[in-house]
Order: sequence, then structure tokens, then C-alpha cells
Amino acid sequence: MNDAIVLEGLFKSHGDVPAVRGLSLSVPAGTICGLIGPDGAGKTTAMRVLCGLLRADRGSARVLGHDCGTASREVKRHLGYMPQRFSLYPDLTVAENLRFFADLFDVPAAERRQRDAELMAFSRLEPFRGRRAGLLSGGMKQKLALSCTLIHTPAVLILDEPTTGVDPVSRREFWRILRDLASRGLALLVSTPYMDEAALCDDIVLMHGGRALAQGAPQAVAASFPRRLLEVTGLDPAEAARRLRAAAIAGLDVQRYGDRLHLVHDDQAQAEAATRALAGTGAVLAPLAAGVEDVFVEMMTRADAEVAS
Repeated sequence: MNDAIVLEGLFKSHGDVPAVRGLSLSVPAGTICGLIGPDGAGKTTAMRVLCGLLRADRGSARVLGHDCGTASREVKRHLGYMPQRFSLYPDLTVAENLRFFADLFDVPAAERRQRDAELMAFSRLEPFRGRRAGLLSGGMKQKLALSCTLIHTPAVLILDEPTTGVDPVSRREFWRILRDLASRGLALLVSTPYMDEAALCDDIVLMHGGRALAQGAPQAVAASFPRRLLEVTGLDPAEAARRLRAAAIAGLDVQRYGDRLHLVHDDQAQAEAATRALAGTGAVLAPLAAGVEDVFVEMMTRADAEVAS
């Protein structure tokens, strides 16, 4: 497959603050690549460089072979960008927003009716075409924003945290739409702080402090976890964590995941010590295969320790 998006050794700082440090990635047509990480990881900066909104300090950024710094006008002809914040006009209706963006992107008059009908059906917004955008739900606002991004039939989509603040049902529906777009041959670069969305991508890049900590297919990233895991259930996690801290088991890391704990360890002796510390409490300890979030927490902890040292 041809790589529609390519970053090679990208560096970008905001004043004296480094935002992206040596990021490289590629996104073939027909795939979804996820930039996974918290606020401040460098996701938005990397996307803005690809959109030609920022100039890289070092390295290169290309979309469909066009340099994003020197050929930004050509890049924008083939690219759809959806920023974090809802950026449409709240006083315009759904149909009026689509019409405005069709004007903005010079969509030929002969194509507009067909494009409008396709996008209304695609996003399931047809029943709401006369509603003002400001009165839409969060999920419908995001689908309208995506529809306006698609009005000029771009080959590449860059979506910056499109599901932040959207309810779980709308999030699933939105990702169904993204997967459909990828099946049509579009290349998608999507950023998200939600670790569960990593599994919905073809490839992911775990970002922290402007760097890529790990990248590849989600299953491959999860399989790269370098240590062992135990999951603790059946006991209040705060109480379980207190008992484990009191046991002072060297080398054991305790991470809370909702109503359970993940115990990261290196050998059987640590696992046995944790079992003894929770004996008689009703806690159940079971081996667990690592997920993407476990990899991210482990690598982020190591990266922070390296910086501190």
C-alpha cells in the first residue's frame, strides 16, 4: 500500500518548549493510525504540521507526496482536518453548514446535491438537516463536523480527538463511520486520549512528552509488554493497594484500573509475596495478558524516570 501520510524525524518547539521530538510514522491509504496519549503529548502539534498550519523545526511531513511546509496549498486540496473544538457555525442549520463548506472548498455545483445526499445518509443527519448546529447533541455535532470535512472528498483525514466529550454510544457510532471511510480507501490519522480506542485502529503511536514510546499494530504493541501482570479483584482496590504498600514488596508496581488493580512484577517471588499480603481478604489474584494501556503506563513511567535521573 502507498503511504498517504509520512512524518520523518519531526521536531517542533513552541518557543523554548519542545512539543514534538523526533516523531516518525506512516499511514497507508485505507488504514487508520491512532495517536494515543494525554494532553501535552504532542499529538495536536504533529497534526497541525501535517495540515500546514505550523512549520517543522526539523524533519519532514508529507501528504500524498507533497511537502506540508512548501506545498501546503496542494496538501489542503486533498486533506480534511477536524480540530478538537467544534468549529462550525452554531446559528446555521445542518444543511447550511454543509452548503457553506461546499462554497469554501469550491465544490462544483453539479456535484453538490449528490454530495449533500451522500453525507446526510452517511452521517444519519437527514432528519436534522433543518436544525441549527448549536442545538445538536455532542455526537451529532461531531458527525456534522466530519461531514463538512468530507464535503470536498479528501483522500486524507486528520481528526484531532474527535470523540472527546461524546457519549459512549455516539463514540461507537462515530468509529463505525471512520472504519467505513477507511474501507473506501481514505487514510486517517486520529488522535485520542482514550486507550480503548487504540484497539479500533490499524496502527497506533503511543505518545508522551512529544516522543513515540511505542508504535505498531495494537496487538503487537500489547504483546511487547516487558514484564508480568496479575489482576486483583474481589477486594476494594484502595484497601488492596494499602495492604500491598504496607508489605513493601521490592520491584512490585501497583496500578489501579477502575474497580481492580494490576500488579506489575518481574518474577514468581514478587507474585507470591503479593498473594501473601492479600491472604484472607477475599482478594482474587489471576495472571493477566497486558493491554495497550498497561504498555503505555509502563513506558511512560520509565520515560519519566529517565528524565528525572
